Amino acid sequence: MASSFSRILSSKRNVGILSLVGGSVAAGFLLHREHVTAGEPLRRRYPASAEYPDLRKHNNCMASNLTPAIYAKLCDKTTPNGFTLDQAIQTGVDNPGHPFIKTVGMVAGDEESYEVFADLLDPVIKERHNGYDPNTMKHPTDLDSSKLHSGNFDERYVLSSRVRTGRSIRGLSLPPACTRAERREVERVVVDALAGLKGDLTGRYYSLTQMTEKEQQQLIDDHFLFDKPVSPLLTCAGMARDWPDARGIWHNNEKTFLIWVNEEDHTRVISMEKGGNMKRVFDRFCKGLKEVERLIQERGWEFMWNERLGYVLTCPSNLGTGLRAGVHVKLPLLSKDPRFSKILDNLRLQKRGTGGVDTAAVGGVFDISNLDRLGQSEVQLVQTVVDGVNYLIECEKRLEKGQEIKVPPPLKQFK
Repeated sequence: MASSFSRILSSKRNVGILSLVGGSVAAGFLLHREHVTAGEPLRRRYPASAEYPDLRKHNNCMASNLTPAIYAKLCDKTTPNGFTLDQAIQTGVDNPGHPFIKTVGMVAGDEESYEVFADLLDPVIKERHNGYDPNTMKHPTDLDSSKLHSGNFDERYVLSSRVRTGRSIRGLSLPPACTRAERREVERVVVDALAGLKGDLTGRYYSLTQMTEKEQQQLIDDHFLFDKPVSPLLTCAGMARDWPDARGIWHNNEKTFLIWVNEEDHTRVISMEKGGNMKRVFDRFCKGLKEVERLIQERGWEFMWNERLGYVLTCPSNLGTGLRAGVHVKLPLLSKDPRFSKILDNLRLQKRGTGGVDTAAVGGVFDISNLDRLGQSEVQLVQTVVDGVNYLIECEKRLEKGQEIKVPPPLKQFK
């Protein structure tokens, strides 16, 4: 039996009605454990104990929190859309660990996954988000970019600035579980809304199935084109199915505001530019997000959001803001200091190679970004990056002069 919430969202017209009575706030209220019930239970030939996965050599958040008792309680449940616990954890079962980071090890197939499988997802969220408790805490959202201070970096060190997030269309399954029709509906809804962007946000959509060779090469040259997922973390979660059907890239004419459609999430929204003007990047990010949400709502749809989890996305690691604000910054001396990792940890920052999470730094250039996503607002997280990167640059300058540097005290995560 589908939940009352699922039935409310069973048509575009009803999503529009829900928007009129409060939009995300109203739906976020409705999407709560007392309002969401599981779908039809699975019928198994073997007991849960016989189906329990072998996680003895695994190191991910799912494996750390899944117990035989939790598995037995949840393994026969499905969401109203038919998504199962085994589907949710398959990526974590197939991928025991990652050489650089502790991965989450599970995904959501739809918005209701976070409720139906809460007995597992809540502790996973709490571990991944440094103690954030979705049962007792509320997530703040703030897209007022005027509150950001000191957002201009020294461009002798910062090469580029970028802010990205994801957004999901309420009422449609997420990439691990969506049907072909749902995926195409996501593309239709998003592309139709993006056509309404004006001014410096005016742009064009490029479908991966319809673009010309010239257009494809230009997108490759601009480093905009995303490829079919090859990471087993994504492929084992079902995100590469039917590739490249209903996938594409939209960008504005200035190539500073991009939206990926149907990659890991329904949409990935990116504001970026060369240099160190994070203030301008964040201004454009907030303005563009608000406009896209307005246009989506005008067409009777809305984004997945609730007050406990913030914006709902495929991977639990991206709940809340879904935001990653990052810079490519030159730190050749600091990066060789044995205290570098501790400094980053205390500033709530993370480092990657400029080619992504699986790459090493080249020439002392790192991609530095916020570590947290959930429990702090967009403004707070970007400010953390601004303050932290300025501290790293100051350390680099002091090392250039042969001066001592200090490890800063740890930042408090939840304010």
